[in-house]
Amino acid sequence: MIEFDDVEGLVDPVVIAAFEGWNDAADAASGVVDHLMDVWSARVVGALDPEDFYDFQVNRPVVGTDANGMRQLTWPTTRIAVASPPGFDRDVILVRGIEPNMRWRQFSGELLAACDELGATMVVTLGALLADSPHTRPIPVTGTATEPELMDRLKLDESTYEGPTGIVGVIQDACQRLDMPSVSYWAAVPHYVAQPPCPKATLALIGHLEDLLGVSIPLGDLPEDARAWERGVDELAEEDEEIADYVRALEESRDTADLPEASGEAIAREFERYLKRRDDDA
Repeated sequence: MIEFDDVEGLVDPVVIAAFEGWNDAADAASGVVDHLMDVWSARVVGALDPEDFYDFQVNRPVVGTDANGMRQLTWPTTRIAVASPPGFDRDVILVRGIEPNMRWRQFSGELLAACDELGATMVVTLGALLADSPHTRPIPVTGTATEPELMDRLKLDESTYEGPTGIVGVIQDACQRLDMPSVSYWAAVPHYVAQPPCPKATLALIGHLEDLLGVSIPLGDLPEDARAWERGVDELAEEDEEIADYVRALEESRDTADLPEASGEAIAREFERYLKRRDDDA
């Protein structure tokens, strides 16, 4: 059981979780939680005991120096933080960790029990995968939900994926078994630029979180970082004719597949986010 440090009664908290590893291409999903921890001034209140879930020869502890100059050993684990975002009528529980090496069912059970103890009413998991998507177009984000009402409200299609899954899929399955409302968003990172970070994919996931939660999230330097990332990939593509041809083929395929109505809906959603963020800033 996780012991929490000084957590007062949270208001209708929603969980937002991401895990390094198989579920986190280019660190795009864990980058979202890192960003939210920063802009919402989140406070870490607890962590899972890593001894039961991690192989320390795969995920090794790290030696460093703390703020006081003392040597410090940091163990790989999954940490839980809480935040009260300004202008949001509910609290947030942020889960940031590493995909465990063993005992996934026990891991999921302990994590969800901890979230339940904090009063969580919904779990949102984030992931990122490598895909045939061009870096010059909006990063595709797909979503699934465990409840028909959430699927209808968010206009999500039922998942038809069959194949290997990661800890994100296991947690969503556990939520369904526990009747805990759950949503999962996945960003499709261009596979030819798989090295982290990918701020454009992180930004795309944040946009869907804003739609889900109905709250504007401060973006900080992310928009400029995303533009700089795209310019950098453009320059790399220009230096290699083979990659440039491949990117053009992906663009043509993407543009053919995207219906005009879908593009219009995306533009409308982005404009609504812009107006809401402008009003909140005012």
